[in-house]
This record gives sequence, structure tokens and C-alpha cells, in this order.
Amino acid sequence: MLRRNVWFGFRGIALAMFLVAFCFAGEPNLPEVQAPWMKGERLTFSLGWGPITAGTATLEVKPLPGGKTEFLSFAQGNSAITRIYPVYDTVYTRVRNKGLMTEVFRKNLHEGTFHNTSVIRFDRKGEKAWLSDTVFTDMKTRKVKRSADTAVAIQGMEHSIMSAFYYVRTMPLTVGDTSRFSAVSGKKRYELKVLVHGRESLKTSIGTVNTVKVEPVLDGDGIFNSNGRIFIWLTDDDRRIPVLMQCEIALGSIKAKLIKAE
Repeated sequence: MLRRNVWFGFRGIALAMFLVAFCFAGEPNLPEVQAPWMKGERLTFSLGWGPITAGTATLEVKPLPGGKTEFLSFAQGNSAITRIYPVYDTVYTRVRNKGLMTEVFRKNLHEGTFHNTSVIRFDRKGEKAWLSDTVFTDMKTRKVKRSADTAVAIQGMEHSIMSAFYYVRTMPLTVGDTSRFSAVSGKKRYELKVLVHGRESLKTSIGTVNTVKVEPVLDGDGIFNSNGRIFIWLTDDDRRIPVLMQCEIALGSIKAKLIKAE
């Protein structure tokens, strides 16, 4: 249980990407995002709990033809963690470059004996997000423990957790501001807000950098209440590189530290 709670903290850091959307009915008509990382990016992080290094994670941006982009996330425990609690999580998102609107979001979680595959497809004209979620008892035989298909009503401009994270990187982020947004995760449409706490100078693997500290907060019940507060430090420039992500849990702090930017 302890190991799973700790990894929930790491997943909470990944869910720090669960941040942004505007409320707008129907098919949105938005400007194309021109951020530097839209041309391609790969970020590598070390995952740690206190003095313990638990694994690595990567975030990758891949441009596609036709005005679209792929966002990919991968997290894996190190050899010591894998021997007692194997972890192999992947998240895939395809977005339109206009407003970073998600077309499809796909998540595969393999954590110990827990195996989950979920897909969300966004129909913005029909104002629905279609979710297919399956939990397996055994991935080798693909024996299903439970499965559900759900339709979530949307208003047109909700994000997935990945597109939300990247959209935050395009925002002005004025200290003291609070932005309120909407997003779809799991079987629900959530209302949440982004707090801009302040500016800090941090020593990182890419040197000492000026950063902006932000915090995603979920209004009402949901994932953030159980996983604790989440903070993200983004470089204070047009790249908005996440150099540090931290999740506060009852057992301490889970941190993702940038170790390589390409």
C-alpha cells in the first residue's frame, strides 16, 4: 500500500498537467499556437520521493502534418522499484494546433498488478467526450476485470490532462492571477483553477533559471483532494519549460526534476 500511495504521488505530478480550458459551446475557432516547443521537444525527469530515486519520466512533443501535434508521456520505475512494484505508464494525446484542442487522449497504466487502458475522444460539434475505460486482471491473457463506456457532456473547449498542461505553457502567468477553466478526465468534466504564486530562481540541470510557480486546484471532490497540493515551476521565458514538479502528500513530497531538455 505504501508503494502504491507513493506512485499515486508521481501520477499526481503527471496530473498536474490537468489544468486548462475555456468554456465555449460548439466547435471552437481558435488561433494556432506558435510556442517554441511546438517544433518538437523532449524533456526527461528524475522521479524522487525524499532521498529515494524511484524512476524517470519523459514528455515529448512531435509535430504532425495537417496542423496537428502529438504529446507523449512515459514514466517507468528504476530497477530497484521494478523488482518490488513494476511501473510502466504511457499517455498519448493528439491535438489540433489551433488552441491545442484534443482530438484523442489515450492512457495506459501498468502499476504492480493494476492494469488500466482508457481512451477519450472529443466530439466538439456534438458536445460530447466519449470515454472507453478497461481494467485488466492479467495483461498477458487480457482478461477484463471491468469495463465501461461513458459519454460526458462538454461545452466545446475542454482539454484533456495533456493538452491542458501544454496550454498553460502558452499563458502570460501574471503573479497573483487566478484562472478558472474546465477539463475532462475519467468519467467527469471538472472545473478547476490555476494559481500563479510567484517568481523564483532555481538551480537546475540546465543552469540557474528564473521560474514562475503555478498550482492547479480542483474545485469540489476529485483527484487533487486525494493526492495533495501540486506545484509546477516553469521557466520565465517564452519556452515555459517545467524544470520542477512537486506533489505534497501525507508521506512527504514527490518531485519530478528536469535532468535533460532536447
